[in-house]
Order: sequence, then structure tokens, then C-alpha cells
Amino acid sequence: MILTRKPKRSLNVHPQILLFYQNYVDVKMKWKKDLYFDTIPIINKSKELRPLLALKDIIAADPTGAIPVSTVSKRARSLEISGRVASFLRKHPAIFQEFVGPKYNLPWFKLTQEAIDLDLEESSVFEACRPKIVDRLRRLVLMSREKVLPLRIVQGMLWFLGLPEDYLKREQENPSGYFQIVGLDDGEEGLKAVVDPRETVLSALQRNTLGQLVGSAEELPSVLPFPLFPSKGLRLKRKIESWLDGFQNLKYVSPYEDFSSLDPSSDVSEKRVVGVLHELLSLFVDCSAERRKLLCLKKQLGLPQKFHKVFERYPHVFYLLLKNKTCTVVLKEPYCAGSATAIEKHPMLSIRKKYVKLMSKSQEILRNRRSGKPMKQHSDEDVDGNVDDSATEEDSEELFRDAEETMGN
Repeated sequence: MILTRKPKRSLNVHPQILLFYQNYVDVKMKWKKDLYFDTIPIINKSKELRPLLALKDIIAADPTGAIPVSTVSKRARSLEISGRVASFLRKHPAIFQEFVGPKYNLPWFKLTQEAIDLDLEESSVFEACRPKIVDRLRRLVLMSREKVLPLRIVQGMLWFLGLPEDYLKREQENPSGYFQIVGLDDGEEGLKAVVDPRETVLSALQRNTLGQLVGSAEELPSVLPFPLFPSKGLRLKRKIESWLDGFQNLKYVSPYEDFSSLDPSSDVSEKRVVGVLHELLSLFVDCSAERRKLLCLKKQLGLPQKFHKVFERYPHVFYLLLKNKTCTVVLKEPYCAGSATAIEKHPMLSIRKKYVKLMSKSQEILRNRRSGKPMKQHSDEDVDGNVDDSATEEDSEELFRDAEETMGN
């Protein structure tokens, strides 16, 4: 990527998104709101869903199936809950049922029958699909420089990969054969992937191309273009389209290949970064993640200092969802390509959608309690319906600036 002079500020373009590309072409790109991605419930609710499931697991793990609120009242920060934990629990009556405890009239919480049934279904699906889900973690480890990741980083990725929060403890107690726990130079412990020298690991993009060729992995071309999905109303200038065509015709370096010989400042290296982030998001349950949560992978996956700029440079590949002071990056392909993609649906996705449905039901319960109206029956399609909580474009742009400041200059 060749940089030219420092850009002048423009009143109608975000200074954070003034980008410069190869061949000394000045390119200005403005973030474009996409209502389709802004109204996908599983993505919109992901930030709230994580602490909800963590609290569900704490209650389900208790021998009595119930806990006093004092057990979790001091854990708001570790659970990433803004406000009081008790208020969070009461916000979801379709999942958590409050009652008076046996001593001192303290509030206790247990799971509703719907939540209990869904928890059992979740455990059943995980056990049935364990090899496929664990393989996603293995692929993440294989993308690292030394095919090993520190345990602290792996722990932070378990939620996105659809693995239980206590998976590493299980792995240490009962090794699966996929990994080894090894010591690292800095005194930390790491998770190392067991690799078969004869194994060829293909990325989602390579599997896409291979499916079209109907051939073997040896027949894959060196130039692989990314599938592009323009947002409605997003138009690129002609010089940007020309640059994008040239970018698509660059050599593709798989995230699982050795990249030590690549020039970090080259365009091929940038295409590798796009490929790494494309493959990374394809491994996650809903193919999205909070952007700040990916920073810990920068060194391990060989990403540049400002790799987050890639999400802004390629709006046809990624979408930035800006809501609730959070910047979430979404991979467009699984949501737009239909059956024409090799990205497999995560086994836990349907389960999390059902939890989102219970979250929506909780909102209706609370509304009906205030108004005295009876509950309405929900269909299974409700979980995939739209939600009426999207921010305005002006609000989102302000959040974009806030998110950029947190990422550093």
C-alpha cells in the first residue's frame, strides 16, 4: 500500500476513513448504513446474549438449580453487564424466574422451564456436533504463526467459536487429541494444534473455488477473488472500482500458509490480511464479532498495527454495525450468498437464535405487565424477524468516531 501526502479534512467525509491506495490514487470512502444488517437480531443482541448465557450456565451448574442474587451481584464487570446484575436478571423473565429465598427473604433466581429445556437442547447439540465445533478452534490455532495460541487468548475466543466457557478446563482434564497444552517462552501456557503433515487445510474462499472447479486442491489457481456484496445505495467511484479490480487479481495467500517471506507493505500482504479476517469471521457462530475483541489476535495472526482499517476499506466484504457504543464487524458472505458459499452454518447458531427469541419474549412480558395485557403467542420465525431498535445514521456516525478513538490513532 503506497501512501501519499496527508489528506486535507473534508466536511462531508470522515477523516478516519480517508484512505490511500496503490498507484497513488486518492480514495475517499464513507461508511454507509445498511438496514438489513442493522436489523438481524442474532447480531444486534449478541452483546447482551453473552452475559445472559453466562448467568444461565452459573444457575444451571448449581446442584439446587437456583442461586441467591448475592452469588453474582459482584460480578457485573467480569460478566460485562452495565448496571446491577439483579436488574439484568429481572429484565429477562422468560429465562430467569425470581422468588424469595429460604433465608432472610433474599431474592433468588432459577431458570424457567423453557430455559431449562433449551439448556438441555444446547448441551445435546454440542455433544452431537463437538468434533465440528472443536475443529473451528483448531483452525483458529492453525492460522497463528507457530500453530499455538496463549490460553488467555483462546479463552477470549471460546464464545465466538461456540465452545463452552470451561472448555479449556475440560481439555486439560480430558485431552481430545486435537490439541496439546505447551509452555511458552514468556512463562504462559499455550494451546498447540496437533497437525498431520499430510493434511491440507483449505480456507472457506478456497473451498468456494474448489466447489466451482470440481477438482482437487492441487488445481486451485493462485489468484482467488473475494465474493463481493455491495450494500444497497453504496456506489464506488470509478477509480476505486479500478483499484478493486486490481486487488482481486492479486495472488491469494491462504491464512494457513507460511507468510514469513511476504513484504508487510505489499498489496499481496494486504490481501492476505483480508483473507485472514474473512476466514476468522467465518469460524464464528454468527460470523461477527466486536471489533475490539479481535485486537488480541493481531500479533498471533501476523496482522498489521492498524488492521482494523481493512474493515473500512472493503465494505463489499465486511459491514461495520455501529450501535450502543459498540462497533461490530460482520462478514457479509454467509448472509448474502445464500447456498453459493462454502461457509458452513455453525451448529450452535440455531440454539442462540432461540435464546434471542426468549429475550424478545421477555420484553413482551414486561410490556404486558405494565399494561395488563395478555401474552401473545410467538412463531419460530419471530427470532429471525426485524427489531425496531436501529440507530439513526447520524447517531451511528457519531459512534463510529467514538469507536475509532478507542482503537487509537
